[in-house]
Amino acid sequence: MPNIRLRLLAVLVVLFGSLTVAGAGPATAAVPNSLWFDGTALTVSNGRFVDGQGREVVLRGYNVSGETKLDENHGLPFASVADARKSATALRALGGGNSVRFLLSWAYAEPVRGQVDTAYLAAATAQMGAFLDAGIRVYPDFHQDLYSRHLFDPDSWYTGDGAPKWAVDLGNYPDESCGICFLWGQNITQNGAVKAAQYDFWHNAYGLQDSFLTTAQKTMAYIKQNLSAEQFTGVLGFDPYNEPYAGTYDSGQASRTWERDLLWPFYVKFRARMDAAGWTDKPALVEPNLFWNGNVSKEEGGLLDVGTIGSRYVFNTHFYDQKAISGILMWGNASDGQYTTDFGTVRDRASALGTTAIVSEFGHPLNGSTAGKAPTVLKAMYQALDSRVKGANWWTAPATSGPVLSGSQWQWDIYNGRHHELMNGNPDKVLTTGDAWNDEDLSAVRLDDSGTAVLRQDARLLDRIYPSATSGSTLAFTYEDRSRDGSTTLTWNPVPSSLPNVSSLVGSGQYSLLVWRSNSGSAPTELHLPASFPNASTTVVSDLGTAYAPPAYTSTTPIGTTAEPGGTGSRRLLLTDTDSGTLHYALVTNGATSPSAALLSAARSELAAWTASKFS
Repeated sequence: MPNIRLRLLAVLVVLFGSLTVAGAGPATAAVPNSLWFDGTALTVSNGRFVDGQGREVVLRGYNVSGETKLDENHGLPFASVADARKSATALRALGGGNSVRFLLSWAYAEPVRGQVDTAYLAAATAQMGAFLDAGIRVYPDFHQDLYSRHLFDPDSWYTGDGAPKWAVDLGNYPDESCGICFLWGQNITQNGAVKAAQYDFWHNAYGLQDSFLTTAQKTMAYIKQNLSAEQFTGVLGFDPYNEPYAGTYDSGQASRTWERDLLWPFYVKFRARMDAAGWTDKPALVEPNLFWNGNVSKEEGGLLDVGTIGSRYVFNTHFYDQKAISGILMWGNASDGQYTTDFGTVRDRASALGTTAIVSEFGHPLNGSTAGKAPTVLKAMYQALDSRVKGANWWTAPATSGPVLSGSQWQWDIYNGRHHELMNGNPDKVLTTGDAWNDEDLSAVRLDDSGTAVLRQDARLLDRIYPSATSGSTLAFTYEDRSRDGSTTLTWNPVPSSLPNVSSLVGSGQYSLLVWRSNSGSAPTELHLPASFPNASTTVVSDLGTAYAPPAYTSTTPIGTTAEPGGTGSRRLLLTDTDSGTLHYALVTNGATSPSAALLSAARSELAAWTASKFS
C-alpha cells in the first residue's frame, strides 16, 4: 500500500506540473550549515576532482541502494521520500559519507518501449533530492546485473535486474540455466540466456542500445529540470552502465578489443546524450570490463586502447576480493597492505587516461561462511583507498602514498533483513533476509525495531577521517581507525618509536596524518571528523599551530571545527593557510586527554622534522 500511495503522489505531481516547468527547478532553502565555500560543482582537473575553489575533493560514501534491484518498491531505492531523508541523515551521521552512487532502473524508467515513466522519474528525483538537501553529492547509475530479471524463471535459483521485459521479449532467448554455479556472478559467463542478451545489447540488436540511450537522455533531462539549480550543482555526473561485459566475444575478439570497439563507442554516445540533456559540465563515470582488475576472474582491459580520455570522463571501477569471498582461495583474514597493489593499479590507469578515479563498488558479505573476513577485508580496502603504501611502510615512505581515492561502499540499504520480495514474481518465494537478492547480505546499515537506522559494521571502520577537500595538492594521507575484528583491535599503522612524543600523544587512540602543499587558495582544507572525535577529545598538531578541543571555525582561525553541510550533526575540521607552494602537515587524534603545552610542542617539532626529511 505505501508503494501505491507513493506512485499516485508522483503521478499527481506530474499532472499538476509542479515538477515539470521548463528551466530551473523549484527553489529550495540553502543546505543547512553550509558556508561560502560549500556546494560548488565538481569538475576534473589535473587528475583530481576539484571544487569551485580549486580544492582537491575526495568522495566517500555508499551505494543507495540495492533495493533498486528489487520489485517490492518498483525499482526505487526507498519506499518514500521520508525514508530517503532518514537514510541520508544516517549516512552522514553514522557512516561519515559525503556522496552516494544512486541506483536507477531502466526497466522501470521505460516499462513500455519508447515511453518514459514520468511517475517513476518523479519519485526517483525526489528521493535523490533528499540526499542533495543533506549536502551529500550524488551520481546516478543505471544499474544492471545479469542483464534483466525478466530472463529468469519463477522457480530459478537466481535473478537479475536492469533491462525491461520488452527488451528481453525481443531476443527470444533460451531458457536460462547456469549449470553448477555456487555464486550468482557465475551466470555472467555461464548462463546462455544472460550471455546472449548481453551480446545483443552491445551489438545494438533490435535497436536496444539506441532505446537505452534515448531513455538515459530523457532521464537526465528530467533530473536537471526537476531539481533546483542548487541541488543540480550537487550532482557529480552519471555512471552510464553497471559492470559491463560482452556476453560472448566475436571471432578474433578479446576483452581489450571489445572495450575499444564496442564499449568505448557506447560511452562516447552516452557522453553526447549527457551534453544534449544539459549535463555538459559533468563527467561520465565510465566503467571498464568488470573483470579487468579481478583477482580470480581476470581479463585484460581497463580501457587500455582508448587513448587519453580527459576531464569529461572519470575512470570508474569496482573491486571485490573474489578469493576472500570464495572461502577457498584465501584462507584466513586480510592483512596490512593486502589491496595496495590492486588499488594502485586503479590509480595508475586513471593517471594514464588523463583523469581521476573512483571505486564505485567495494565490500564483503556480512553473512555466510566468509563473513568473518569482513572486518579485515574492509579495513584493508579503506586503507588502500587512503594510500598506496601499507601501514608498516607508511612512516618511512609516505612520499609514495599517492592520491587519496574516492569510493562508494556496497551498500547502504536501510531495509536490510526486512524485505518482502517475490523472487522473479513467485509468490511462493518471498525473500526477507539480507539484501533479498541472490542471497547477498552486504548492507552496512539496517533499521532496528524502533525504525532507527543502526550500523551493522564497526563504526570505527566506516565513520572515518578523510580529506574531503584539500586546498592545494595532497602528498600523503593515512588513517589508523583502530577498528575491531571481534574483540581484537586492528592496528596496522602504529606511530613509530622514532617519534616518541607523537606516539605518546596518540596513545591507543585513532589518528590521521595529512601532508599537502598549498596553492594560495582562500578556502580551507577540510577533514571529516567521525563521531568518535568529539571536540573535547580532538587534538590537532600542525605547522599551522596546535589545538586541543579546537575552537569554532572563523576565517582567521588556522585550526577550527564546524558542522558538515546538511544539518545531520556530523562535523569537520577546517585548516586555513594563506600561502602558496608551502609544505603543510596536520596530525589529528582522539588519543590525548588534556595534553600539556610541552607535549604538543614536542610533537610538533618531531612532525616538522619528519615532514622536512620525507618531502624535501
